[in-house]
Amino acid sequence: MNGLENLRARSEAARAYFVARESWRWSEALPWVAAIAAFFVFPDYMALGTQILIAVIFALSLDLILGYAGIITLGHAAYFGAGAYATGMLSAHLGWGEPISAMLFGGLIAGLLGFVSGWVLLRYHGLTLLMLTLATAILLLEASNAAEHWTGGFDGLVGISIWPLFGVFENDLWGKTYYWYALGVLFLCFLCARRIVHSPFGRSLVGIKSNVARMHAVGTPVHFRLVAIYTISAAMAGIAGGLFAESNAYVTLDVLSFARSGAVLIMLVVGGVGRLYGAFLGPVVFLILEDELAKLSPEFWQFGIGLLLVVVVLFFRGGLLGAADALRDRLKRGRRP
Repeated sequence: MNGLENLRARSEAARAYFVARESWRWSEALPWVAAIAAFFVFPDYMALGTQILIAVIFALSLDLILGYAGIITLGHAAYFGAGAYATGMLSAHLGWGEPISAMLFGGLIAGLLGFVSGWVLLRYHGLTLLMLTLATAILLLEASNAAEHWTGGFDGLVGISIWPLFGVFENDLWGKTYYWYALGVLFLCFLCARRIVHSPFGRSLVGIKSNVARMHAVGTPVHFRLVAIYTISAAMAGIAGGLFAESNAYVTLDVLSFARSGAVLIMLVVGGVGRLYGAFLGPVVFLILEDELAKLSPEFWQFGIGLLLVVVVLFFRGGLLGAADALRDRLKRGRRP
């Protein structure tokens, strides 16, 4: 009887723990308050702000598979680029420039690509999976370069003309309209990601990341769930790519490059993997530092980025967000009598 009571107590404690994690905390409002405040404090930097918000969506999509499902990839730009090209070609070749539907179309195409590729790739693990994801992005880049008539090849896709948002708000030169547009899309993507990671489905992903054999033993459809989260992640990356195409009105092969896959991985590592809000902090630090270092030294700005990554990996294993949590816990312990 005592054993049954102990089991029930542990079950209730676990349920209370997950309910507490799922509930909103006041600190979660800080990034959104900061984003709104930035519009008024830095009105001349809204174009950069829009690119930061797009990078946050991209990093958030990567965090779903890397931070929670343990899927390591070096080719996530394949889905960002697929969304960017799908949105851009919809306007350049078919004349459709309604921003919301075009962006969602980019997400749909990227999601379909993620489902097809994920069904094959996720049968492999470790270094093999890492190389296959990289090869997928390289193959897609070369295919885009070969299909020059549709993608513009090395010269890039031109002729993208996006209609005013809601038929009223045009993409102004200062980027203010698309800043709010990107912020709204980010908020919806974040709500979706937060709901996923705190759901039973999200908890099963953490279980798969921790011990695949055990999840197989309890009857969890591991491959199906990995493909599902990979598809969702790809679709979210495609939405980020679609936003990129709309806000810049051009798409080049760079959206599919290894450099973009590596950059978003660095952003996530710097911010903190498997924390959701690490996907917010990393792109902000990375892109602002990149912008400032490029002004100081156009030739050697990457040295500063590399140094930041080395420091974070060696001394802040949980990223900058993990370091902030550790400092907060240390201060709390210091206050105890």
